[in-house]
Amino acid sequence: MNAGQDVQLDELDARLLTLLAEEPRIGVLECSRRLGVARGTVQARLDKLVDRGVIGGFGPEISPAAIGFGVTSFVTLEISQRHGHDPVTAHLAAIPEVLEAHTITGTSDLLCRIVARSNSDLQRVIDQIVASEGIRRASTIIALAEQIPYRTLPLVRSAAQPKEGPLPNASGRAGGPS
Repeated sequence: MNAGQDVQLDELDARLLTLLAEEPRIGVLECSRRLGVARGTVQARLDKLVDRGVIGGFGPEISPAAIGFGVTSFVTLEISQRHGHDPVTAHLAAIPEVLEAHTITGTSDLLCRIVARSNSDLQRVIDQIVASEGIRRASTIIALAEQIPYRTLPLVRSAAQPKEGPLPNASGRAGGPS
């Protein structure tokens, strides 16, 4: 699926995605029973959602803090345009503590979410990140507490709501001025 492609979700898609998010180990047959639709309908919807890129995986959601990486940090990186994004991205991908990296607008070029075992371990991770000659500058912000965890269900529910059309004009028909 192309980024920015308009993917439509209906109410059944939203209910199915919510059920899978709340109970990731639920089977297709149980989904069909709870949603009140045929098993084939659930399987077809799942296949369509996977094919369209709405569902990116069915793996477990792993907590870095629960496996010893209790410090979360966000790092902005300014890269040397001479080296480009690809070598820097390859360098970052080789560092296990780099959980994600995004090209951004503004004064920096990349935004990374990283984790570490402690503040002193965070220094080791940052040193490892800036060891790339393609990185000119790094700025780090340590997250103190997670207020809203990564979430997509509110977005799913919003996307499944009927879109409001144009307001009716004086004649009661939809559209602009007559």
